[in-house]
Amino acid sequence: MEDKRIANRRIAINWRSAWSSREYRIKAITAGSIFVVILACLPLFFAWIEQRQGILLNDRVLQLLPAIDVSIPTFIIIWSMTAYLIYRALQDPDIFILFLVSIDVLFLVRMVTIVVFPFEPPGNLIPLKDPFSSLVYGGTDVFITKDLFFSGHTSIQFLIFLCLKKPVEKWIALLSTLVIAVLVLIQHVHYTIDVCAAILFTYLIYLVGKKLAKY
Repeated sequence: MEDKRIANRRIAINWRSAWSSREYRIKAITAGSIFVVILACLPLFFAWIEQRQGILLNDRVLQLLPAIDVSIPTFIIIWSMTAYLIYRALQDPDIFILFLVSIDVLFLVRMVTIVVFPFEPPGNLIPLKDPFSSLVYGGTDVFITKDLFFSGHTSIQFLIFLCLKKPVEKWIALLSTLVIAVLVLIQHVHYTIDVCAAILFTYLIYLVGKKLAKY
């Protein structure tokens, strides 16, 4: 109990110290506002891209994989890691600002790449059932199939891995990234290139996020 009180006191001190920085406050409020605006715009953006004609890729890896609905394990992993990231971000103002800034950049970059690389969905695609994520698509009964390049599910898991600090939690986050990358391919909701590109793009976005989040 005493150790918990000490830990809570340390967290409170860290937050007071961070929030006392005018630069931190401005960045946190700005990044939070941008995040809200992005979420509000996403349903319109996804509805637009869903109407476009795209390019159908010949993916040899997907041809070897049977299409299986793995929505439930995908949902459990994604939202378990998201909940843990939120928990750690509330404990550590540095994780909070880094992830918030980086996720803004990730969403914006991903919107650009989806526009620049219009792909048709893979054959045998099985819609991923995720009631939480579906809210940003415009409703739980709306399935978006053309938000392909690059994989949002993979990139967010990898960003969580990059933002966390403790070795054990980083290993768990890295494992979850690899598992999600495989699961979205098994469900045929992404091409192999979407998943591979997610790792590269997310790492570069993380480097940008680190610079922007400094205070």
